Amino acid sequence: MQERTYTIRDFYFWKITLCLALASFFIFACMYAVQPLLPVFVEEFDVSVSESSLALSLTIIGLIIGLIVLGFLSDRYGRTLFIKFSLAGSVVPFLVLPMMDSFLILLVLRLFQGFALAGLPAAALAYLSEEMDRKSVRVATALYISSNALGGMVGRVLTGYITDHYSWEIAFYFLGVMGLIILVMVFFSLPKSRFFQSSNETFMKDIEGFLFHVKNPALLLVFGLGIILQFSFTGVWTYLPFHLEAPPFSLSLQAISYTFFAYGLGVVGSPFAGWLAGFLGLKKVRIGGIIILSLGVFMTLSTAVWFIVLGLCVACLGFFTAHSLTAASVSEQATHHKGSAASLYLVAYYIGVASGSTVLSPIWNKAGWMGLVSLAGMLPVIYLVFVTLMSKSLQRKQQETE
Repeated sequence: MQERTYTIRDFYFWKITLCLALASFFIFACMYAVQPLLPVFVEEFDVSVSESSLALSLTIIGLIIGLIVLGFLSDRYGRTLFIKFSLAGSVVPFLVLPMMDSFLILLVLRLFQGFALAGLPAAALAYLSEEMDRKSVRVATALYISSNALGGMVGRVLTGYITDHYSWEIAFYFLGVMGLIILVMVFFSLPKSRFFQSSNETFMKDIEGFLFHVKNPALLLVFGLGIILQFSFTGVWTYLPFHLEAPPFSLSLQAISYTFFAYGLGVVGSPFAGWLAGFLGLKKVRIGGIIILSLGVFMTLSTAVWFIVLGLCVACLGFFTAHSLTAASVSEQATHHKGSAASLYLVAYYIGVASGSTVLSPIWNKAGWMGLVSLAGMLPVIYLVFVTLMSKSLQRKQQETE
């Protein structure tokens, strides 16, 4: 009897969904766990703000490399292998880092951790689409993506809270033990792939697929928007702890870590944007999301903490609305090799994370919060105008050729 794909009524559907949701939760907690700790690293290791921010940006660089390499390998050697590798490779640095007193070693281990983190996003969505039927996979994917936002939020809040009460070493040990428990659960519970078929394409064929999209001007505009959105959003969140720990706020690390609860709007922002786009259209809702993001960023210029927090909530709602619909537009723009187009968007997205956490350092050093927020707030709107003008130009050229 031929096996069928799992539906939402099957026990294994929920088993797979729970395993990937837990894995996703931990992976994204790992990725962003250091963000509230950057001021602590400045004092602990006697490094500059720019050097401290490398603890996040090098992780993202490792992730970008991993997305390309592990995505290629998972198409040939299976999905579950790389999901388990991702968890194992993410746990080990948290158990080793507290024993090191060198910031250079911390950066090297975070780079390795970033590479390992990529195993999950490189394989998870493909694994879901192979094992589940078309209707049920939407539910599993939505839960998986919601776990991304939840993990990123909890990782930031947990490390900030634990570090403020104990130390960053204890926070890392806590994450390591939590990851070890999740690893054991996933290792023994995640079902084997039943419908995976190894790709026979050569590495050069994969490269050709990537190059095909790089030559598409409409897709390049979408990739650029992914970079700009994340550049501005990450920039604000990376330097926010430095801003709030200084006068006139002088907030504790615990209080600063609570601001990351604003990410909770990301859990509801993405599905809400998808629902609203069904009525108003993708482009209109995405434009609204970008404007709301910029408005929220500018609201953080206030001297009232409650208004800054409100601004962060507005920025999160705008960002996750714009990001989810930008990601969705990739499939519309890509006529061929949709998988590699989605991978390229992820690469562009994380380039924005890496650059937003480190490239903005000179702006922070010279112009402070006012300069950083002015750039981060204006950039998405400026790029939106650029995309609108370029899209009209491309449409005119297409009409002329027809």
